[in-house]
Amino acid sequence: MDRVKVSSKFQIVIPKAVRERMHLTPGQEMGVIEKGGIAHLVPLKTLEELQGIAKGANIEGFREKQDRF
Repeated sequence: MDRVKVSSKFQIVIPKAVRERMHLTPGQEMGVIEKGGIAHLVPLKTLEELQGIAKGANIEGFREKQDRF
C-alpha cells in the first residue's frame, strides 16, 4: 500500500506507480466519494470515453419503461 501525506492546503500527490496503473493524466478530473470514513478517488470519464462501453451487453429480461413503477 502506498502512503501519502495531506499538505497544509489539503492536497495529496497520487504516487507515480498508481498514476501509471490507472493511466491518469494531468488535468484529469476525479470524483471523491466518502463512505465509512474512507475517501475513494474515482476517475471521471468524458462522454466520448464512455461511448460503446455497453456494446454487446445482454439486455434480455429488462422491463420496458411503461412497465416500471
